[in-house]
Amino acid sequence: MPIPFTIAILSAAAVSALLHIRAEYRGPRWQVYCFKPVTTGLLLVLALVPASTQGLRYQAALGVGLCFSLLGDVFLMLPGDRFVPGLASFLLAHVAYIVAFTSGATLGAAPAALALLLVAAVPVLRLLWPRLDRLRAPVLLYAATILIMAWQAWGRSGQLGGPGPALAAIGATLFMVSDGLLAVNRFYRRLPCSHALIMTTYVAAQALIAASVSVGAAAD
Repeated sequence: MPIPFTIAILSAAAVSALLHIRAEYRGPRWQVYCFKPVTTGLLLVLALVPASTQGLRYQAALGVGLCFSLLGDVFLMLPGDRFVPGLASFLLAHVAYIVAFTSGATLGAAPAALALLLVAAVPVLRLLWPRLDRLRAPVLLYAATILIMAWQAWGRSGQLGGPGPALAAIGATLFMVSDGLLAVNRFYRRLPCSHALIMTTYVAAQALIAASVSVGAAAD
């Protein structure tokens, strides 16, 4: 994929994300409904249009993951509380990413990465646990799934090497950060500039994962 195309898509996604964040604080609301899905849609183009250096399975699975992410974005931005459908959509997105990150790599490598991810994730879950009430089971399932997703991304990066798997691993970790911020903001305490923090880390995570499709040596 020509570098100018990649730069153009990433630039467009960055502008769209900034317009979305601005609209969250200053309105109008229709711009949130417009630019939030447009941002993820542009990253879907980035993942699906270029020829994959990571294999067709990897590219297809990431495409599915971004489609479920787009669905989750829509659920979470609509009026009313659609947190559970949004959570389910992103859960399926992470399952798709796990399928991608097992392409050309064994499952369950990098125990050191798992330990570090647990050190970061467990305190957040313990902080939120008393306030989750009926959502304890779905949130725990979701947390385990995204943890496995990030762990496998780092395991794949260690096994295959190269910039593509490394970008995906960094993106997966940023996804955990974004979801942690979202959970703290929703269940524990409102964070200053919460929309900016959550969406900046989320878009960066998805951008790195999408860009990993066309970067690095072939995995399959």
